[in-house]
Amino acid sequence: MKKFTFILVLIGMITLQSCEGPQGPPGRDGFSAEAEVFEVNRSFTTQNGFTGEIVLNPPILSSDHVLIYRLAGAFQGEDDWKLVPEYYFFEDGTLDYAYNYSFTRFNIGLYMEGFDLAGLTPAVTNNQIFRVVIIPGFFSGRMDYSNYKQVMEMYGLTEADVKPISERQ
Repeated sequence: MKKFTFILVLIGMITLQSCEGPQGPPGRDGFSAEAEVFEVNRSFTTQNGFTGEIVLNPPILSSDHVLIYRLAGAFQGEDDWKLVPEYYFFEDGTLDYAYNYSFTRFNIGLYMEGFDLAGLTPAVTNNQIFRVVIIPGFFSGRMDYSNYKQVMEMYGLTEADVKPISERQ
């Protein structure tokens, strides 16, 4: 009896594998999103509280990730981009100054923090160039995000894709 039941179940499974039902309702069109990169120039002064805002228009999705890089100089003819937050310390290990940011779906707040921001040289506070990389949440993965070039390659971005933030609106 057990063999008969086993054979019957096996035949039933094989025949049900090949059955087709009616086509279901059509799904929604697929959502496609790509990583974006934008460039902004900000100066940090006592008048603006050593802060700067970037409005995201349109807003990003709540699952998106934001990476900020600051142009720290050039080395052997290539731009040197540093991942923010970026900290600079005195020789005794206390914080001298830092570039940092926070973000929501609607804006990015760039700011400096530190010991004596008003005493910093204009080379450190004025005309700082930042690159904002917005990565859709489903693209995120494990990698070294401190390497700007690697991030650009990973998400298929080139220098031609870098636009002023005003072009995002």
